[in-house]
Amino acid sequence: MELTSILRPEAVKVFSAASSKKRLFQEIGDVAHNAYGLDAAMTVDALLERESLGPTGVGHGVALPHARMEGLSQVVGAFVMLEKPIDFGAVDRQPVDIAFALFAPEDAGVEHLKALALVSRTLREPALCSKLRANLDVTTLYALLSEAQSVQAA
Repeated sequence: MELTSILRPEAVKVFSAASSKKRLFQEIGDVAHNAYGLDAAMTVDALLERESLGPTGVGHGVALPHARMEGLSQVVGAFVMLEKPIDFGAVDRQPVDIAFALFAPEDAGVEHLKALALVSRTLREPALCSKLRANLDVTTLYALLSEAQSVQAA
């Protein structure tokens, strides 16, 4: 599995500010709607429901919100950079400025986990995160994420 198989260029966005986790999820819902045709409100609800089980902030300014949704045939993703980090309840208590949201079909088993592992491993690379934070152009961000394809999910 490669990042380009789950992330379209139009699903990469930069936001100057999101005032809260819920507002960020609303922005992600809009991105998912525009890139994949997902219902924005259902997307937000699914992310909030998953987040209620425990925060998806994995540390070092990175969050991996994810949810299972009806109507999907494959795992898809949305990548969001925030110019102003927000509190996300991350494990290390650091504010989040990088979020990679994943949406999986309701019956997706191993594919959802493979995608989550791939994104997690990719965004655990400090050098990549530094490059992402230094480039707020969506085309450059997509290119950087695409180049990270040498990282493979287990």
